[in-house]
Amino acid sequence: MTDYFEVHGRDGAARLGELRLSDPLRTPALVDDSVDDAGSLWTDDQGIPKGYREILTVLPHRAFPAGTDERVQDTFAVDYPDVDYPSAVVVTPETAADYGADAYILSTAPGFVGHASAFREEIIAAREALPADTALYLSGVATPRNAATLVYAGVDLLDAKRARVRGFEGFYLTAEDEYFLEDLDELPCSCPACRGKRVDVDPDADGPASSAAFDREDCADHNEYALKSELATVRRRIRDGRLRDYIEGQARHDQWLTAAFREFDQQYGYIEERTPVVRDTELAAASEDSLRRVEIQRFAERVTNRYRNRFSNPLVLVPCSATKPYSESQSHAQFHDAIQYRGHLVSMTSPIGVVPMELELTYPAQHYDTVVTGRWSEDEKAFVADVLRRYLERNEYPRVIAHVPDEGYRDICERVAADVDVPFEFTVEDHPTTTDSIANLMSTLDGELKYGKRERQHNTVKAIADYQFGPGAGDDLFADVDLQTTSRYPKLQVRDGDSDAADGNDGGEQLATMVPQYGVLSLTLAGARVWDESAVPTKRVEIDEFVPHGSVLAPGVVDADEDIRVGDEVVVDGPRAFGVGRARMFGSEMVESTRGEAVQVRHVEERDG
Repeated sequence: MTDYFEVHGRDGAARLGELRLSDPLRTPALVDDSVDDAGSLWTDDQGIPKGYREILTVLPHRAFPAGTDERVQDTFAVDYPDVDYPSAVVVTPETAADYGADAYILSTAPGFVGHASAFREEIIAAREALPADTALYLSGVATPRNAATLVYAGVDLLDAKRARVRGFEGFYLTAEDEYFLEDLDELPCSCPACRGKRVDVDPDADGPASSAAFDREDCADHNEYALKSELATVRRRIRDGRLRDYIEGQARHDQWLTAAFREFDQQYGYIEERTPVVRDTELAAASEDSLRRVEIQRFAERVTNRYRNRFSNPLVLVPCSATKPYSESQSHAQFHDAIQYRGHLVSMTSPIGVVPMELELTYPAQHYDTVVTGRWSEDEKAFVADVLRRYLERNEYPRVIAHVPDEGYRDICERVAADVDVPFEFTVEDHPTTTDSIANLMSTLDGELKYGKRERQHNTVKAIADYQFGPGAGDDLFADVDLQTTSRYPKLQVRDGDSDAADGNDGGEQLATMVPQYGVLSLTLAGARVWDESAVPTKRVEIDEFVPHGSVLAPGVVDADEDIRVGDEVVVDGPRAFGVGRARMFGSEMVESTRGEAVQVRHVEERDG
């Protein structure tokens, strides 16, 4: 059982955690911090790694990497001692398993770091074989340039060995590149190792009395400072939920890093399982690699496989807007004035694909920002065309009114129109918001019946339920209730219209509230019961015999559905309690972990008896 490592936050496979040494480490972190004169956390005065003596228990019959000091091997037996401090095990991807340790050192790291496909295979094999709440440590491979990608893949602990060796070899490392020390004419850094120093190719040359020559030991210290600084940046990015934004730029500095994160994009299941379904931070879509992000692919998959249009009006396709949500933009205000609820508004956008108006608040539809050049790449066109095609194959419309400009949008519509059995009409002249274009849009909808506010709100709630809980969920969850929506959009309250409801409210018992920050439904206990009793698959967390107050911690979880993701609504069910809340871990992590918050409980009731 792991007792000394706990995960506090997640951003995909990257985690924020804490390794409880005598001086706790906030991870991802270096485990051999030596530049602050505090001494290494991992070596003692005899040169034996402290890790083996203080926090490591090693499997010597198969786990010692080549070259391990014989004194280390002679010090430890195969059996684990009963220790009161963290433990770790040296493994390979083939021998990785649950040995009851807090950290696992991947001994093969120097052989695969630098080779994208091997890196992906080895990390995923190890990470999936090891308990979720244990730290993964790669030794002797980290540099300021590759640290972010290593963490993005799922690594928690690194050391400065390689960075320092490169310094003593005369290589000056930064987060973007490495330089021969002799080629530098100035030091592009103000860390303690560089501050007040001068680059002096000739060590005998006279320099200013106030400055000292920057030597290779200084270079090694600088490299370690640069690595520490990079990890601080990475921790901040994970905390903000924006590590992927950073990776897309950072990985461009080395071809193998670019290849590595693209390799992980192809492992959708590994990254998707670990990526939250909702968050309120901005998603920066700055490159074509953004199209492969889990958040983008997940939204497209749910829109084309879960969402169902409930309006009988024509589909009106419009371009997206820079303002989010779209309905608050000036252009979309003009579109709404022209349409007057006579058509079903769906926005086209790269990198999201298509966004029905009911889902304009749903993450990441209102959270992304993208580069606007007026020119679409072929990859963008192909992706959005595929999403639109699949959307139209699932949803029936009498016709499609494409109120879109020529820049990429029209080309996409024409590609899709050739493949689907529904007529397209184009209404834009020059630009979608010109007087003539708006007039064309209005006249094209002449004779169409308007849908009312009640229908619009009910369809919004049901569409979000489809997206959030699965195909048909909107109808299944609310089929046996006289659905009412109260309050004002976007914070709709969903109620059972039965005026004889138990809470005595004339509007009936509240089932859910729409959460504007994420565009999802937050269930009450009554709503959770409806979900639990419906045909919609329930995401269930089974707990032990206790009544949770505020949170369910991982040790209290008996079982959890594997398809639970961070941010999902979940039913909490145990012998003594029934509740509903939001998942703070993914499903298998809840079951495997021995520490940390599994579910943030919103409502709970104690069972009778």
